[in-house]
Amino acid sequence: MNVVQRLLARCWQRLAAPRMIYGQRTADGVLRTHSRISTHARIEAPERLLLGDHVFIGHFNFIDASGCLEIEEGCQITNFVSVLTHSSHLSVRLERERYWGHAEPAGLQREPSRLGAWSFIGPHSVIAPGTNLGRGVLVRAYSFVSGDVPDFAVLEGQPARVVGDTRELDRAWIERHAEAFGTDARDAYEAWAREAVPSAAPPTAPP
Repeated sequence: MNVVQRLLARCWQRLAAPRMIYGQRTADGVLRTHSRISTHARIEAPERLLLGDHVFIGHFNFIDASGCLEIEEGCQITNFVSVLTHSSHLSVRLERERYWGHAEPAGLQREPSRLGAWSFIGPHSVIAPGTNLGRGVLVRAYSFVSGDVPDFAVLEGQPARVVGDTRELDRAWIERHAEAFGTDARDAYEAWAREAVPSAAPPTAPP
């Protein structure tokens, strides 16, 4: 490879490399200036995606909002994650060759999903259609999550199960770093962790 070819290869690598894009306008029409989405994340049906601010959607994720998806403030979706609001596994068996090109095949499942505020979705996880994830949840890598998940749950497994409470993890860290974290920050955290928040239902799909 000569000098020109190496230079062209480097330029192509820089242009094609994943990057984070700040500032996202979603289905409600509001610009979320602190939210960022990778150039290498796939968003299906963005017109049905409700996005809070301070959301992070990393590289190589598949975000399916076709059945309506709400990602609340501060939620972080790492890499290689699938967040789903529809499934066709039943349709392909019922319709078989008739499935191709069918807008609404028999057995197609569409269910809105919600990811609660300040939750963290670990790599290679799958969020199934109809999932209602509480706030402050930690989904560990390689988990399959479905159904209703309580606030501050630690989830792991396939299917995922609750194995802990993120507030215990947080308070242990605060105790170890009490001087650096500061009283004001600790009080603000405790107020948030104790705050009573009504259980939110998944969003209603817009027409």
